[in-house]
Amino acid sequence: MSSLPQLTDEEKQQWLKDKYQVATKFLADKGLVTVSVSDADSRYIIPLFSVWKLNLIDKSSVWVIAGDLPTDYIETSAAKDAREAVRHFSYKWQMQADQLLQTGAKEQQEFANILISRAENLYNIFIKDEIW
Repeated sequence: MSSLPQLTDEEKQQWLKDKYQVATKFLADKGLVTVSVSDADSRYIIPLFSVWKLNLIDKSSVWVIAGDLPTDYIETSAAKDAREAVRHFSYKWQMQADQLLQTGAKEQQEFANILISRAENLYNIFIKDEIW
């Protein structure tokens, strides 16, 4: 991983706000309404990605990932914490990329390569104990 740009506290807060809005809009587009965020469970690696544990109006919770990667979500039952959610997204994207590559469509291959790259980056972050 290359060195990350140094951001001011204000820039970090704006980045978090932006990613939170991306995450909640993504869920809203799927028909899922966010009522709150579990700050204690959420993790942020600014400016790469955020993993939010969001509580929904139906009393369920989901993990949502947003940042310099595709926005995605999983049920909280799929991962006990943000670190496990990162691993889950990594595996999920690898499998999706494999499926896309099998279709043979050129535009699908481009997205598959993005998924593979981001999945590998996520896994490399997942395995680093010092981050968690």
